[in-house]
Amino acid sequence: MTVTLHTLQEMKGKGEKFVCITAYDALFTTLFCKSGVEVILVGDSLGMVLQGHDSTIPVTMEDMLYHMACVKRGNQGALLIADLPFMSYASESQTLENAARLMRAGANMVKLEGGAWIAESTRQLTERGIPVCAHMGLTPQSVNRLGGFRVQGRNPQQASHLIEEALMLEEYGANLLLLECIPSSLAKTISKKLSIPVIGIGAGKHVDGQIMVMHDVLGISPITPKFVKNFLNESDKGIPGAIENYVSAVKSGEFPAAEHSYD
Repeated sequence: MTVTLHTLQEMKGKGEKFVCITAYDALFTTLFCKSGVEVILVGDSLGMVLQGHDSTIPVTMEDMLYHMACVKRGNQGALLIADLPFMSYASESQTLENAARLMRAGANMVKLEGGAWIAESTRQLTERGIPVCAHMGLTPQSVNRLGGFRVQGRNPQQASHLIEEALMLEEYGANLLLLECIPSSLAKTISKKLSIPVIGIGAGKHVDGQIMVMHDVLGISPITPKFVKNFLNESDKGIPGAIENYVSAVKSGEFPAAEHSYD
């Protein structure tokens, strides 16, 4: 089965959870598809887990295009999302051209980090046939402005601001929303207010889908945030078993548990 935005919208309507994971090559992409993963993100997280950087900022468009093409070759029906890397969507012309390049390389949609300031870019992309996943909360490309990898939306003013911007991005055409490192209760509120599917990472269980970096699922990342769970530890079938465990835990609502969420 080929997963589309319509598929995810139907799953949200039925209250069914969908599973997302990052991938950077053909082999793991094929494994993830066979394990039942609906959405694969070619993330600029590759800067940290593949290239050894301490942030995603050094990742270039050329890096993203290379890995997007690799993932496309291994895909067997998942919806493919590609990150627009740091400063690749700073102007209208730059945003449209770089998004088009990722789509030509195999992406089904692109992901942009930000709130209200990406609303116009979101509108322009979606009007031109390029679906958009907006990324809010902890936005790794803004780590220097945020003062580190910190939980967002913990005070009422921040929470209200995130809700307002999420609604704005939906109004401007965003097709998906990814929430990273925000309190579980806030993610629940946003997910209920929005008609589009909401994906969480460190945002609790009250969202429509969950995403993890593949290296986190396998317990081999250089850092282990609170929201990470090592599914390889519980596998008696190696890496394939770990991915099956992750898919099953998300589908059943077992993951993320309270211990992987923020108050």
